[in-house]
Amino acid sequence: MPDRHSARAVLAALTDDFQPMPTPAADPHEPDGPIEWWGYAAAVTKAEENTGELESVLCGVGTVGGVRAVLVAFEFGFLGGSIGGRTGALVEAAFAEAVRLRLPVVSLTATGGSRMQEGMRALTQLQRIANAMHGLRAAGLPHIAVLRDPTTGGGWATLGAGADVTLALRGAQVGFAGSRVRPEGPADAYTAESQFDTGQVDQLVTLTELPAALGRWLTLLTSPSDSAPVPAALGGFALPATGWDAVQRARAAARPHAAAYLDSYFDWWQELSGDRHGGRDPGVLCGFGSRAGRTIAFAAQCGTATLPSGFRTAARLVLLADRLGIPVLTLVDTPGAANDSAAERAGLGPAIASLFDAIAAARVEITTLLIGEGGSGGALAFAAPGRTWCTSDSYFSVTAPEAAAAILKHGPGQVPGIANRLRLRPQDLVDLGVAAGIVCPHATAPGSPR
Repeated sequence: MPDRHSARAVLAALTDDFQPMPTPAADPHEPDGPIEWWGYAAAVTKAEENTGELESVLCGVGTVGGVRAVLVAFEFGFLGGSIGGRTGALVEAAFAEAVRLRLPVVSLTATGGSRMQEGMRALTQLQRIANAMHGLRAAGLPHIAVLRDPTTGGGWATLGAGADVTLALRGAQVGFAGSRVRPEGPADAYTAESQFDTGQVDQLVTLTELPAALGRWLTLLTSPSDSAPVPAALGGFALPATGWDAVQRARAAARPHAAAYLDSYFDWWQELSGDRHGGRDPGVLCGFGSRAGRTIAFAAQCGTATLPSGFRTAARLVLLADRLGIPVLTLVDTPGAANDSAAERAGLGPAIASLFDAIAAARVEITTLLIGEGGSGGALAFAAPGRTWCTSDSYFSVTAPEAAAAILKHGPGQVPGIANRLRLRPQDLVDLGVAAGIVCPHATAPGSPR
Protein backbone atom coordinates (compact mmCIF):
# COMPACT_ATOMS: atom_id res chain seq x y z
CA MET A 1 0.00 0.00 0.00
CA PRO A 2 1.19 3.58 -0.61
CA ASP A 3 2.77 5.28 2.36
CA ARG A 4 0.62 7.65 4.36
CA HIS A 5 2.55 7.22 7.58
CA SER A 6 2.95 10.33 9.70
CA ALA A 7 6.11 12.38 9.46
CA ARG A 8 7.16 11.32 12.95
CA ALA A 9 6.60 7.64 12.17
CA VAL A 10 8.81 7.88 9.08
CA LEU A 11 11.47 9.81 11.00
CA ALA A 12 11.39 7.21 13.78
CA ALA A 13 12.02 4.47 11.20
CA LEU A 14 15.10 6.32 9.92
CA THR A 15 16.76 7.79 13.00
CA ASP A 16 16.65 7.55 16.78
CA ASP A 17 18.34 10.88 17.54
CA PHE A 18 16.17 13.37 15.65
CA GLN A 19 16.54 16.89 17.03
CA PRO A 20 13.74 19.13 15.70
CA MET A 21 14.15 22.74 14.74
CA PRO A 22 11.66 25.22 16.25
CA THR A 23 8.48 25.97 14.32
CA PRO A 24 7.63 29.67 14.07
CA ALA A 25 4.29 30.71 15.51
CA ALA A 26 1.47 31.80 13.24
CA ASP A 27 1.18 35.51 12.53
CA PRO A 28 -1.39 36.85 15.03
CA HIS A 29 -2.13 39.74 12.69
CA GLU A 30 -3.29 37.34 9.96
CA PRO A 31 -5.46 34.75 11.73
CA ASP A 32 -7.08 33.71 8.46
CA GLY A 33 -3.89 34.06 6.43
CA PRO A 34 -2.62 36.65 3.96
CA ILE A 35 -5.76 36.62 1.79
CA GLU A 36 -8.16 36.34 4.76
CA TRP A 37 -9.58 33.01 3.67
CA TRP A 38 -12.64 32.52 5.84
CA GLY A 39 -12.22 29.58 8.23
CA TYR A 40 -8.50 29.15 7.57
CA ALA A 41 -7.54 29.71 11.20
CA ALA A 42 -10.04 27.10 12.32
CA ALA A 43 -8.68 24.64 9.73
CA VAL A 44 -5.14 25.15 11.01
CA THR A 45 -6.28 24.62 14.60
CA LYS A 46 -8.03 21.40 13.62
CA ALA A 47 -4.91 20.21 11.75
CA GLU A 48 -2.81 20.89 14.84
CA GLU A 49 -5.21 18.91 17.00
CA ASN A 50 -5.39 15.98 14.59
CA THR A 51 -1.65 15.65 14.00
CA GLY A 52 -0.02 17.14 17.07
CA GLU A 53 2.09 19.30 14.76
CA LEU A 54 2.28 23.06 14.31
CA GLU A 55 2.92 23.00 10.56
CA SER A 56 2.94 20.66 7.57
CA VAL A 57 6.68 20.01 7.80
CA LEU A 58 9.08 18.92 10.54
CA CYS A 59 12.73 19.85 10.15
CA GLY A 60 15.72 18.85 12.22
CA VAL A 61 18.99 16.94 12.40
CA GLY A 62 19.37 13.17 12.81
CA THR A 63 21.68 10.27 12.01
CA VAL A 64 20.70 7.92 9.19
CA GLY A 65 22.88 4.92 8.42
CA GLY A 66 25.71 6.43 10.44
CA VAL A 67 25.60 9.76 8.59
CA ARG A 68 24.30 12.96 10.16
CA ALA A 69 21.85 14.81 7.94
CA VAL A 70 19.27 17.55 7.99
CA LEU A 71 15.84 15.98 7.61
CA VAL A 72 12.79 17.72 6.12
CA ALA A 73 9.68 15.57 6.67
CA PHE A 74 6.21 16.51 5.46
CA GLU A 75 3.09 15.69 7.47
CA PHE A 76 0.32 14.94 4.98
CA GLY A 77 -2.28 14.94 7.74
CA PHE A 78 -1.69 18.67 8.22
CA LEU A 79 -3.78 20.27 5.47
CA GLY A 80 -2.61 17.72 2.93
CA GLY A 81 1.05 18.50 3.56
CA SER A 82 0.46 21.76 1.73
CA ILE A 83 3.16 24.40 1.43
CA GLY A 84 2.34 27.74 3.05
CA GLY A 85 4.38 30.66 4.33
CA ARG A 86 5.56 28.94 7.51
CA THR A 87 6.36 25.79 5.53
CA GLY A 88 8.63 27.78 3.24
CA ALA A 89 10.31 29.47 6.19
CA LEU A 90 11.00 26.11 7.86
CA VAL A 91 12.40 24.52 4.70
CA GLU A 92 14.56 27.58 4.03
CA ALA A 93 15.92 27.50 7.59
CA ALA A 94 16.64 23.76 7.34
CA PHE A 95 18.70 24.14 4.16
CA ALA A 96 20.57 27.08 5.69
CA GLU A 97 21.34 24.95 8.75
CA ALA A 98 22.65 22.20 6.48
CA VAL A 99 25.02 24.67 4.83
CA ARG A 100 26.15 25.96 8.23
CA LEU A 101 26.80 22.47 9.59
CA ARG A 102 28.12 21.07 6.26
CA LEU A 103 25.52 18.30 6.24
CA PRO A 104 23.48 16.63 3.48
CA VAL A 105 19.73 17.17 3.27
CA VAL A 106 17.10 14.45 3.08
CA SER A 107 13.61 15.64 2.13
CA LEU A 108 10.74 13.25 2.86
CA THR A 109 7.89 14.70 0.84
CA ALA A 110 4.18 13.95 1.15
CA THR A 111 2.35 16.97 -0.14
CA GLY A 112 -0.53 18.03 -2.32
CA GLY A 113 1.24 21.24 -3.35
CA SER A 114 0.83 24.91 -2.49
CA ARG A 115 -1.71 25.95 0.17
CA MET A 116 -4.68 27.46 -1.65
CA GLN A 117 -5.90 29.31 1.47
CA GLU A 118 -2.79 31.53 1.37
CA GLY A 119 -3.10 32.42 -2.30
CA MET A 120 -0.07 33.64 -4.25
CA ARG A 121 2.00 34.05 -1.10
CA ALA A 122 1.89 30.27 -0.76
CA LEU A 123 2.86 29.72 -4.39
CA THR A 124 5.88 32.02 -4.09
CA GLN A 125 7.25 29.73 -1.38
CA LEU A 126 8.39 27.51 -4.24
CA GLN A 127 10.82 30.24 -5.27
CA ARG A 128 11.98 30.46 -1.69
CA ILE A 129 12.55 26.70 -1.53
CA ALA A 130 14.30 26.67 -4.91
CA ASN A 131 16.65 29.40 -3.72
CA ALA A 132 17.43 27.40 -0.57
CA MET A 133 18.17 24.33 -2.68
CA HIS A 134 20.49 26.38 -4.87
CA GLY A 135 22.41 27.49 -1.79
CA LEU A 136 22.95 23.87 -0.80
CA ARG A 137 24.21 22.97 -4.29
CA ALA A 138 26.52 25.97 -4.33
CA ALA A 139 28.00 24.77 -1.05
CA GLY A 140 28.82 21.39 -2.62
CA LEU A 141 26.41 19.45 -0.39
CA PRO A 142 24.08 16.64 -1.53
CA HIS A 143 20.29 16.52 -1.39
CA ILE A 144 18.41 13.23 -1.44
CA ALA A 145 14.64 13.24 -1.89
CA VAL A 146 12.25 10.51 -0.78
CA LEU A 147 8.88 10.67 -2.51
CA ARG A 148 6.08 9.44 -0.25
CA ASP A 149 2.39 9.27 -1.08
CA PRO A 150 1.37 11.64 -2.54
CA THR A 151 4.06 13.92 -3.91
CA THR A 152 2.41 16.39 -6.27
CA GLY A 153 2.43 20.02 -7.31
CA GLY A 154 5.22 22.31 -6.21
CA GLY A 155 6.61 19.79 -3.74
CA TRP A 156 7.40 17.45 -6.64
CA ALA A 157 8.63 20.28 -8.88
CA THR A 158 11.11 21.57 -6.28
CA LEU A 159 12.17 19.27 -3.45
CA GLY A 160 11.41 16.07 -5.37
CA ALA A 161 12.48 16.53 -8.96
CA GLY A 162 15.20 19.04 -8.05
CA ALA A 163 17.14 16.74 -5.71
CA ASP A 164 20.48 15.17 -6.63
CA VAL A 165 19.18 11.66 -6.01
CA THR A 166 15.49 10.78 -5.87
CA LEU A 167 14.02 7.70 -4.21
CA ALA A 168 10.31 6.91 -4.37
CA LEU A 169 8.14 4.61 -2.33
CA ARG A 170 6.47 1.96 -4.47
CA GLY A 171 2.83 2.70 -5.15
CA ALA A 172 3.11 6.40 -4.36
CA GLN A 173 1.28 8.99 -6.43
CA VAL A 174 3.94 11.22 -8.00
CA GLY A 175 3.26 13.96 -10.53
CA PHE A 176 2.86 17.67 -10.96
CA ALA A 177 -0.92 17.42 -11.29
CA GLY A 178 -2.82 16.15 -8.27
CA SER A 179 -5.64 13.62 -8.62
CA ARG A 180 -8.39 16.25 -8.30
CA VAL A 181 -7.11 18.62 -10.97
CA ARG A 182 -5.59 16.46 -13.68
CA PRO A 183 -7.40 15.69 -16.96
CA GLU A 184 -9.56 12.60 -17.10
CA GLY A 185 -7.78 9.52 -18.37
CA PRO A 186 -5.37 6.80 -17.27
CA ALA A 187 -3.57 7.57 -14.00
CA ASP A 188 -0.58 5.33 -14.63
CA ALA A 189 1.64 8.26 -15.63
CA TYR A 190 1.23 9.75 -12.15
CA THR A 191 2.92 6.93 -10.25
CA ALA A 192 6.35 6.36 -8.76
CA GLU A 193 6.81 3.41 -11.10
CA SER A 194 6.07 5.52 -14.18
CA GLN A 195 8.41 8.26 -13.03
CA PHE A 196 11.14 5.64 -12.63
CA ASP A 197 10.50 4.16 -16.07
CA THR A 198 10.80 7.59 -17.69
CA GLY A 199 14.04 8.55 -15.96
CA GLN A 200 12.71 10.94 -13.28
CA VAL A 201 13.38 8.71 -10.25
CA ASP A 202 16.58 6.87 -9.39
CA GLN A 203 15.33 4.04 -7.18
CA LEU A 204 12.04 2.47 -6.08
CA VAL A 205 11.89 1.20 -2.49
CA THR A 206 9.39 0.02 0.07
CA LEU A 207 9.11 1.72 3.44
CA THR A 208 10.86 -1.28 4.98
CA GLU A 209 13.76 -0.95 2.53
CA LEU A 210 14.04 2.82 2.92
CA PRO A 211 16.41 3.06 5.95
CA ALA A 212 19.06 0.83 4.37
CA ALA A 213 18.73 2.43 0.92
CA LEU A 214 18.94 5.93 2.32
CA GLY A 215 21.92 5.01 4.47
CA ARG A 216 23.78 3.66 1.44
CA TRP A 217 23.17 6.80 -0.58
CA LEU A 218 24.18 9.11 2.26
CA THR A 219 27.38 7.11 2.77
CA LEU A 220 28.25 7.25 -0.93
CA LEU A 221 27.58 10.96 -1.41
CA THR A 222 29.55 12.06 1.67
CA SER A 223 32.71 9.89 1.39
CA PRO A 224 34.66 11.05 -1.69
CA SER A 225 37.86 9.31 -2.72
CA ASP A 226 40.97 11.28 -3.63
CA SER A 227 41.33 9.68 -7.05
CA ALA A 228 39.94 7.07 -9.45
CA PRO A 229 42.62 4.41 -10.00
CA VAL A 230 42.69 2.58 -13.31
CA PRO A 231 40.96 -0.83 -13.05
CA ALA A 232 42.90 -3.99 -13.77
CA ALA A 233 42.02 -5.80 -16.99
CA LEU A 234 39.72 -8.78 -16.54
CA GLY A 235 40.61 -10.48 -19.82
CA GLY A 236 43.93 -11.70 -21.20
CA PHE A 237 46.98 -9.63 -22.07
CA ALA A 238 48.03 -10.96 -25.50
CA LEU A 239 47.72 -8.12 -27.98
CA PRO A 240 45.80 -8.47 -31.26
CA ALA A 241 47.97 -9.07 -34.32
CA THR A 242 45.77 -7.13 -36.74
CA GLY A 243 43.13 -4.46 -36.65
CA TRP A 244 40.44 -6.91 -37.67
CA ASP A 245 41.56 -9.27 -34.91
CA ALA A 246 41.14 -6.39 -32.43
CA VAL A 247 37.61 -5.70 -33.71
CA GLN A 248 36.59 -9.35 -33.46
CA ARG A 249 37.98 -9.71 -29.95
CA ALA A 250 36.19 -6.55 -28.78
CA ARG A 251 32.93 -7.84 -30.22
CA ALA A 252 33.22 -11.28 -28.63
CA ALA A 253 30.26 -11.95 -26.35
CA ALA A 254 32.40 -13.85 -23.86
CA ARG A 255 34.79 -11.01 -23.01
CA PRO A 256 34.23 -9.13 -19.70
CA HIS A 257 31.68 -6.32 -19.85
CA ALA A 258 30.92 -3.28 -17.70
CA ALA A 259 29.02 -4.97 -14.86
CA ALA A 260 31.89 -7.40 -14.31
CA TYR A 261 34.37 -4.52 -14.13
CA LEU A 262 32.19 -2.61 -11.65
CA ASP A 263 31.82 -5.69 -9.44
CA SER A 264 35.57 -6.25 -9.49
CA TYR A 265 36.48 -2.60 -8.93
CA PHE A 266 34.02 -1.72 -6.16
CA ASP A 267 33.15 -3.34 -2.85
CA TRP A 268 29.57 -2.32 -3.61
CA TRP A 269 27.87 0.16 -5.91
CA GLN A 270 24.54 1.93 -6.40
CA GLU A 271 23.01 2.91 -9.72
CA LEU A 272 21.81 6.42 -10.57
CA SER A 273 18.97 5.90 -13.02
CA GLY A 274 17.60 8.22 -15.67
CA ASP A 275 18.43 11.44 -17.44
CA ARG A 276 15.71 13.65 -15.84
CA HIS A 277 14.48 14.39 -19.37
CA GLY A 278 12.10 11.47 -19.78
CA GLY A 279 14.54 8.72 -20.69
CA ARG A 280 16.56 5.77 -19.43
CA ASP A 281 19.21 3.86 -21.36
CA PRO A 282 19.65 0.25 -20.13
CA GLY A 283 22.94 0.18 -22.03
CA VAL A 284 24.57 2.76 -19.74
CA LEU A 285 25.28 2.20 -16.04
CA CYS A 286 25.84 5.35 -13.98
CA GLY A 287 26.19 5.73 -10.24
CA PHE A 288 28.51 5.69 -7.26
CA GLY A 289 30.55 2.87 -5.78
CA SER A 290 32.48 2.28 -2.58
CA ARG A 291 36.12 1.20 -2.90
CA ALA A 292 38.04 0.68 0.34
CA GLY A 293 35.52 2.86 2.13
CA ARG A 294 35.72 5.81 -0.26
CA THR A 295 33.40 6.81 -3.10
CA ILE A 296 34.13 6.93 -6.81
CA ALA A 297 31.46 7.78 -9.40
CA PHE A 298 31.13 5.77 -12.59
CA ALA A 299 29.59 6.03 -16.05
CA ALA A 300 29.87 2.79 -18.01
CA GLN A 301 28.75 1.76 -21.47
CA CYS A 302 27.54 -1.84 -21.68
CA GLY A 303 28.35 -2.72 -25.29
CA THR A 304 25.19 -1.41 -26.97
CA ALA A 305 24.59 1.66 -29.12
CA THR A 306 24.24 4.56 -26.68
CA LEU A 307 20.92 6.40 -26.66
CA PRO A 308 20.53 10.16 -26.13
CA SER A 309 19.26 9.40 -22.63
CA GLY A 310 22.48 7.49 -21.94
CA PHE A 311 24.64 10.49 -22.79
CA ARG A 312 22.42 12.79 -20.72
CA THR A 313 22.50 10.43 -17.73
CA ALA A 314 26.29 10.25 -17.92
CA ALA A 315 26.50 14.05 -18.11
CA ARG A 316 24.20 14.31 -15.10
CA LEU A 317 26.48 11.90 -13.22
CA VAL A 318 29.68 13.78 -14.08
CA LEU A 319 28.19 17.15 -13.13
CA LEU A 320 26.92 15.83 -9.78
CA ALA A 321 30.19 14.08 -8.97
CA ASP A 322 32.16 17.19 -9.84
CA ARG A 323 30.02 19.36 -7.59
CA LEU A 324 30.44 16.92 -4.69
CA GLY A 325 34.18 16.49 -5.27
CA ILE A 326 33.92 12.79 -6.18
CA PRO A 327 36.33 11.43 -8.84
CA VAL A 328 34.86 9.59 -11.82
CA LEU A 329 35.62 6.34 -13.62
CA THR A 330 34.23 5.89 -17.14
CA LEU A 331 34.18 2.58 -19.01
CA VAL A 332 33.99 2.83 -22.80
CA ASP A 333 32.29 0.03 -24.71
CA THR A 334 29.92 0.84 -27.57
CA PRO A 335 29.71 0.26 -31.32
CA GLY A 336 28.70 3.94 -31.43
CA ALA A 337 25.85 6.28 -30.70
CA ALA A 338 22.38 5.19 -31.71
CA ASN A 339 21.83 7.05 -34.96
CA ASP A 340 18.33 6.11 -36.04
CA SER A 341 15.54 8.61 -36.56
CA ALA A 342 14.20 8.12 -33.02
CA ALA A 343 17.60 9.05 -31.56
CA GLU A 344 17.80 12.15 -33.74
CA ARG A 345 14.32 13.25 -32.65
CA ALA A 346 15.34 12.67 -29.02
CA GLY A 347 18.24 15.14 -29.36
CA LEU A 348 21.25 12.93 -30.01
CA GLY A 349 23.63 15.75 -30.96
CA PRO A 350 22.88 17.97 -27.95
CA ALA A 351 23.00 14.93 -25.66
CA ILE A 352 26.50 14.00 -26.83
CA ALA A 353 27.54 17.64 -26.58
CA SER A 354 26.34 17.77 -22.96
CA LEU A 355 28.68 14.92 -21.99
CA PHE A 356 31.66 16.34 -23.87
CA ASP A 357 31.09 19.62 -22.03
CA ALA A 358 30.63 18.00 -18.60
CA ILE A 359 33.91 16.11 -18.89
CA ALA A 360 35.75 19.12 -20.28
CA ALA A 361 34.57 21.30 -17.39
CA ALA A 362 35.11 18.77 -14.60
CA ARG A 363 37.56 19.71 -11.85
CA VAL A 364 37.68 16.22 -10.33
CA GLU A 365 39.87 13.46 -11.70
CA ILE A 366 38.25 11.43 -14.47
CA THR A 367 39.81 8.11 -15.44
CA THR A 368 38.74 6.12 -18.50
CA LEU A 369 39.24 2.49 -19.40
CA LEU A 370 38.38 1.22 -22.89
CA ILE A 371 37.10 -2.32 -22.24
CA GLY A 372 35.61 -3.27 -25.61
CA GLU A 373 34.42 -1.40 -28.67
CA GLY A 374 35.28 2.25 -29.08
CA GLY A 375 32.98 3.31 -31.86
CA SER A 376 33.57 6.88 -33.00
CA GLY A 377 32.20 9.97 -31.22
CA GLY A 378 29.65 7.98 -29.24
CA ALA A 379 32.57 6.33 -27.45
CA LEU A 380 34.87 9.35 -27.34
CA ALA A 381 32.26 11.38 -25.45
CA PHE A 382 32.80 9.06 -22.45
CA ALA A 383 36.61 9.32 -22.59
CA ALA A 384 38.81 11.59 -20.47
CA PRO A 385 41.50 13.41 -22.51
CA GLY A 386 44.96 12.34 -21.36
CA ARG A 387 43.64 9.79 -18.85
CA THR A 388 42.37 7.01 -21.10
CA TRP A 389 43.75 3.48 -20.87
CA CYS A 390 42.73 0.38 -22.78
CA THR A 391 42.59 -3.39 -22.38
CA SER A 392 44.03 -5.86 -24.86
CA ASP A 393 40.56 -6.89 -26.04
CA SER A 394 39.49 -3.44 -27.15
CA TYR A 395 39.70 -1.08 -30.11
CA PHE A 396 39.06 2.62 -30.73
CA SER A 397 38.26 3.91 -34.21
CA VAL A 398 37.22 7.10 -35.93
CA THR A 399 34.40 5.00 -37.40
CA ALA A 400 33.51 1.32 -37.61
CA PRO A 401 35.36 -0.61 -40.33
CA GLU A 402 32.03 -1.46 -41.98
CA ALA A 403 31.06 2.23 -42.04
CA ALA A 404 34.44 3.17 -43.46
CA ALA A 405 33.97 0.60 -46.24
CA ALA A 406 30.54 2.01 -47.03
CA ILE A 407 31.90 5.56 -47.15
CA LEU A 408 34.63 4.43 -49.53
CA LYS A 409 32.13 2.38 -51.58
CA HIS A 410 34.05 -0.82 -50.90
CA GLY A 411 32.52 -4.27 -50.58
CA PRO A 412 32.23 -6.36 -47.39
CA GLY A 413 35.27 -8.37 -48.35
CA GLN A 414 37.48 -5.32 -47.89
CA VAL A 415 36.32 -4.57 -44.31
CA PRO A 416 39.14 -6.52 -42.59
CA GLY A 417 41.77 -4.72 -44.63
CA ILE A 418 40.25 -1.34 -43.80
CA ALA A 419 40.26 -2.28 -40.11
CA ASN A 420 44.00 -2.87 -40.38
CA ARG A 421 44.56 0.50 -42.06
CA LEU A 422 42.58 2.41 -39.38
CA ARG A 423 45.24 1.65 -36.74
CA LEU A 424 42.65 0.97 -34.09
CA ARG A 425 44.46 -1.72 -32.03
CA PRO A 426 45.37 -1.00 -28.37
CA GLN A 427 49.06 -0.73 -29.22
CA ASP A 428 48.22 1.64 -32.08
CA LEU A 429 46.25 3.84 -29.69
CA VAL A 430 49.29 4.13 -27.44
CA ASP A 431 51.53 4.98 -30.41
CA LEU A 432 49.08 7.66 -31.55
CA GLY A 433 48.89 9.21 -28.07
CA VAL A 434 45.18 8.44 -27.78
CA ALA A 435 45.72 6.00 -24.90
CA ALA A 436 48.13 6.42 -22.00
CA GLY A 437 48.77 2.69 -21.79
CA ILE A 438 47.45 -0.85 -21.87
CA VAL A 439 46.40 -2.28 -18.52
CA CYS A 440 47.42 -5.72 -17.32
CA PRO A 441 45.17 -8.27 -15.63
CA HIS A 442 45.23 -7.94 -11.83
CA ALA A 443 47.53 -4.92 -12.10
CA THR A 444 47.67 -2.37 -9.28
CA ALA A 445 48.71 0.36 -11.68
CA PRO A 446 48.31 0.92 -15.43
CA GLY A 447 51.08 -0.41 -17.58
CA SER A 448 52.10 -0.78 -21.19
CA PRO A 449 53.90 -3.76 -22.72
CA ARG A 450 55.89 -1.46 -24.90
